[in-house]
Amino acid sequence: MDFSEEDEFAKDEPLLSARIISPEDHPITPEQIDRDALFILRKLADAGFAGYLVGGGVRDLYLGKTPKDFDISTDARPGQLRKLFPHSNTIGRRFRLVQVFFKSSKIIEISTLRSLSEYELDGPEEVLAPNNTFGTLSEDARRRDLTINSLFYEIKKGTIIDYVGGTEDLNRGIIRIVGEPTRRIGRDPVRMLRAIRHAARNNFTIESETWKAICNSCEKLSLCPPSRLRDEFFKDLYGGVAHPWFLLAADSGIFATLFPFYRKIFLKSSHDGNSPKAILARIFQTIDRANSLAIHQNIHRQPDFFVFALVLIPWVEARWQLFSEFRKSNTLFQLAKQIRDEVDRTIGTDLNLRRSLRQDMVSLLINLSQLMHNKVSDGWPKWLKRKSYFSRTMLFYNFYTEALTGEPVDAESLVIDVPPQPPENLRPIQDAITPQEKKRPAPPCKPAFSSKTKGGIFGFKK
Repeated sequence: MDFSEEDEFAKDEPLLSARIISPEDHPITPEQIDRDALFILRKLADAGFAGYLVGGGVRDLYLGKTPKDFDISTDARPGQLRKLFPHSNTIGRRFRLVQVFFKSSKIIEISTLRSLSEYELDGPEEVLAPNNTFGTLSEDARRRDLTINSLFYEIKKGTIIDYVGGTEDLNRGIIRIVGEPTRRIGRDPVRMLRAIRHAARNNFTIESETWKAICNSCEKLSLCPPSRLRDEFFKDLYGGVAHPWFLLAADSGIFATLFPFYRKIFLKSSHDGNSPKAILARIFQTIDRANSLAIHQNIHRQPDFFVFALVLIPWVEARWQLFSEFRKSNTLFQLAKQIRDEVDRTIGTDLNLRRSLRQDMVSLLINLSQLMHNKVSDGWPKWLKRKSYFSRTMLFYNFYTEALTGEPVDAESLVIDVPPQPPENLRPIQDAITPQEKKRPAPPCKPAFSSKTKGGIFGFKK
């Protein structure tokens, strides 16, 4: 990372002139844009500022999708935006963004066009330096991650402004990092995750130079803050395309970088339909199906620890044979400590997972072993069904069964809305009271007196 800003963008010089795409030559119309985003764009124009719809909003509208967010860029400074939009707030440390608040908790973010001067490291743990510097439309486009995310829609004329060939890549279904891929990845390795995410979401092909740079640079993810990697992974886990994402992440080496204990397992295992990698692929398919069913049935998706534990199933089986070998309760307890220690040492630290999530994951995996090894011909014994963890673990069992066999289970078996259960030793006291005890009248209340203390208690003497 000792190259200069000019080195990073030297190959981008031919892209300085913009391609202006007229309304007749692209599919975006003002009617498709969120009305609050239109309000911001028009208010900026009335105040004499330039305003553009940018990033994923332009990309999704171009592809005929409904954008999740409508982000806006402008040449107005944050202070000017705060005066123009009273119901707003300024956020961000590396670059100041202005959030404009609307009814129903809607937030639209406005950023000031940025320059290329982000590329001076500020410390040993930083990949991107502070970059509160403002720039031109061309500079802002060239510092974005992917060409398909570097387009600007101008409301006044209805044109798309393209500095980096993003519209051509959208038309051809190609994911390409802006600029020289290896250098851009070196400045912000998370760009690799975004590249495979958008390839998976849109069924696009990753351009050859970009793909080569990703495969050669995946270890650089360790330079990123763990919490950032965790958040990016959860986006892919719940994005509805976890399965195609996993295939790209596994082939590129990114998945083994995020989950290092899978590297040797993938290398040593066979490549048949029962290999850990094949089971993982089916697990991600099941996650996608469950998330889709939860959306259609309007219920909450399963919590983070539940879905994360699914991703660990092939690992704990390959490492400890947790599900193929029967163990007694005291042995399972010791095994749980080993799994927890390994999680703490690896992904718990690398992805900054909170302690409660780590413990819940391990408990769910151990409880799944209990269900698998105590199953009888007509289901499960009564003592096991009475456990507080049974309902949640039964749901987990259904996920695992579908992934293991490749045969879809009943849809209802994947979307049970199970409320969280407290551990058995933390259940409310009234749960442990028998019906007979509940019927007993409470003993009469008698005041306490002391014959030894002068004056008694609270002034009362016996």
